[in-house]
Amino acid sequence: MISKQRLLDRFVEMVQVDSPSREEKPMADWLMNYLKNKGIEATIDDAGSKYGGNSGNIVAYIPGKPGEMPLCFAAHMDQISPCKGVKPQIDGDIVRSDGTTTLGADDKGGIAAILEALEDVLEENAEHRDIYLLFTVSEEIGMHGVKHFDANRLPCKDIIVLDAGGATGTIAYKAPAQMKIKATFHGVKAHAGIEPEKGINAIVVASNAISKMRIGRIDSTTTSNIGRIEGGDATNIVTDEVYFTAEIRAHDSARLKEELSYMEKCCLDAAAQYGVSCDFHSEESYPSFELDMNSPLFAMTVKAHEDAGVKPEPVVIGGGSDANILAKQGYRSAIISLGMYDVHTVNEYLNVEDCYKAAQVCSNLMKL
Repeated sequence: MISKQRLLDRFVEMVQVDSPSREEKPMADWLMNYLKNKGIEATIDDAGSKYGGNSGNIVAYIPGKPGEMPLCFAAHMDQISPCKGVKPQIDGDIVRSDGTTTLGADDKGGIAAILEALEDVLEENAEHRDIYLLFTVSEEIGMHGVKHFDANRLPCKDIIVLDAGGATGTIAYKAPAQMKIKATFHGVKAHAGIEPEKGINAIVVASNAISKMRIGRIDSTTTSNIGRIEGGDATNIVTDEVYFTAEIRAHDSARLKEELSYMEKCCLDAAAQYGVSCDFHSEESYPSFELDMNSPLFAMTVKAHEDAGVKPEPVVIGGGSDANILAKQGYRSAIISLGMYDVHTVNEYLNVEDCYKAAQVCSNLMKL
């Protein structure tokens, strides 16, 4: 049977294993040791070496009944800083940090739910499908782990990703693509007190461009944001260079291109108005993903929630995850919630009852 106490104990143990992005090796070692002790075949790749990390993605395989649809269960090992020296505080079904670090419910709560579901299957010697496990690195800083993942290591194309916040029941089936942008404006330097008319202030040019942009919620499935602006030096110098970084997210590729083109036009028009130049660079952070609601994976996920006594809540989300990158590699994913709240803050907490229900959902999906 699924044990809430065992799930809690394992979660508390895991969050005390430091695993900031790019430094997940202690957590990867913990997982590899766990899987080895269970007699489960597992391998770890060298993804980290390709982007400056110290560990790789773990893939494990538990053979099941031939002919049945295989499933993979995925979660990421890294967590948002500050995350070293987590001191979990338990108050009934709520687990928090001591307020000086994040907790790591995102996404060690997901790992805990997967492992507890697996414990249930193995203890009962239950008939089950082929089960794959995928534990990734550096999801929080741009999904670098899966971006450097060899798809040949994971033949199973249907994945349950445990990485959604809130109460158990959420099934995220659609998420947007994201473009990241950097625009650099080149003005003309001059002494601000003696001959300011000889200068062209790059901050003014950038401000003009930004004032024309559509920022924030553009429509129901499209957003944009200016995240950082930097440049200049002393107040007695007309600033000759300033840059900003931004993002645009959209579910529709045509809308994404439209908004990207408009943002670039705002920058180039402002530069032309002041007679200076602007370097505008953009690149895709991740593609969009959408799981067909008529697919077997979606139907199975809904039923697994219902069988666990949890009302399924299909949702469209605005954030990116490993599922976006996996979609580009030909995988189908359903992202489910596991009871993590206030993630990416030192107020983060896990509701153990919700995580317990997520483990039940996963166990239902594993068993035949």
